Amino acid sequence: MAPRSTPARIVSAIAALATLGGLLAACGEPATPVPPGADRDQVDAVEAPPNGACRVLEIEDVSAPTNASPMVDCASPHTAQTYAVGEVPDEIGDAGYDSPEMGAFAYATCTKGLQEYLGADESTAMRTLLSWAWFRPSQKAWEEGARWYRCDVVGGGEQSRELVNLPPTAKGLLMGRPDDKWLACVKGATVSGSQKIPCSEPHDWRAVTTIKLGEAADPYPGDRLSEVRTNDFCKRSVQAYLNYPPAFTWGYTYFHEPEWKAGNRRSVCWAQTSE
Repeated sequence: MAPRSTPARIVSAIAALATLGGLLAACGEPATPVPPGADRDQVDAVEAPPNGACRVLEIEDVSAPTNASPMVDCASPHTAQTYAVGEVPDEIGDAGYDSPEMGAFAYATCTKGLQEYLGADESTAMRTLLSWAWFRPSQKAWEEGARWYRCDVVGGGEQSRELVNLPPTAKGLLMGRPDDKWLACVKGATVSGSQKIPCSEPHDWRAVTTIKLGEAADPYPGDRLSEVRTNDFCKRSVQAYLNYPPAFTWGYTYFHEPEWKAGNRRSVCWAQTSE
């Protein structure tokens, strides 16, 4: 029972401009093609977006490098809310638009910020249905000197079947004992390859705890050792969670070197349970 995680988020570069796009730019139109439904004023914005803004994002938006979805009233249905906006440090920006340093900076910044915003510890944040997405300026705005970043909390992630609506504010949403509607479960024979659903829905697996495999400065232990340590810990942890039944089934999600380099040091343990 050893489901693997999905690969780390890969941020793709914005496609080169078509000839028509260049002609439009010469006439004062944005150089970056405007996606359907996007806010034209945000597409190549050099100025940083406002913090606290709400938007209606879709699954495919989560892994995009930049986003210009229109802002909506947070009292209306929305699937994302911005919780951190800032400037990329010079040494990170100098490494390049698509550099590993940019990815590592975003992971550390948005992960820590999300935990603080939701009121969750590291383990709870990894077991929630909620996740974060980060965005930066368009390639054109970057070339014009824009160096802002934006972290959004979203109602789901790349392993979700769809993003769910958030409350008017997600601040403090995981404080105390979180509601099952925000915790991650899976319905299916295994965790691997299955979509995450809220634990408030009928399910077969629940993410119940995490294991920390190393400290920030530690080198990656390797896939095999990571899996062995994860399996051993999760077996004991899930058995305790289920109150030591004579027979039980456990699963785990362990991550790999790219995630380790980005800053993740934890694996997730899953209990086979409908509760």
